[in-house]
Amino acid sequence: MKISILGGTGPQGRGLALRFARAGIEVAIGSREAARAAEAAAQLGALLKPGAAAISGHDIRSAVIAADELVILAVPYSAHDATLESIRDLLVDKVLVDIAVPLAQGDPKRVDMPAAGSATEAAQALLGEGIPVVGALHNVSATVLNDLDHGINCDVLVCGNDLAAKEKVIELIRKLDVAAYNCGPAESARCIEAITPILIRLNISKKVPFSHAGIRICPPDAH
Repeated sequence: MKISILGGTGPQGRGLALRFARAGIEVAIGSREAARAAEAAAQLGALLKPGAAAISGHDIRSAVIAADELVILAVPYSAHDATLESIRDLLVDKVLVDIAVPLAQGDPKRVDMPAAGSATEAAQALLGEGIPVVGALHNVSATVLNDLDHGINCDVLVCGNDLAAKEKVIELIRKLDVAAYNCGPAESARCIEAITPILIRLNISKKVPFSHAGIRICPPDAH
């Protein structure tokens, strides 16, 4: 399997590339500049132990082409729509995994949702129903992803309108040794994406004795 991560030179994209490559999944990272992506890919590869899958660097469009099926969009929300416009023609027969959160400009403790309701819904509206969009990985700290000495400390909430696409994304995420749950249609992203600024607020609070926390779906205590 080969996936692509667009925005793979940013903190979230780099962490995901490391995690997936360590799990044996080949990764093509995409950036506006192919040289920058190639440099990042080399740096990331040097952090992995022998036996990990390869990480390669490409321009954005070439990275999409390189993916077998799953394309992860990890660009800042300010570049979200423009990036999708630039690759829309290449996403036929692929699944877009949108991890963007529309944080308010200048205040990451708040969201500024688009007219569509969420970043996931905005992506689906822009691409059309023929290209499945799955929202996932919104609430995972980039710092946690990049710390390969520790496991990922949260569960992943997955949403989207195409059940088969969601199941493929859930299967992919579970390769990172984390639980992933189908949380319903794309409109669920309105709640899921809004969790991120709440976590940011908690993680930077001086009254909370931790940082980089995530969320978990907890079953009832056994009786």
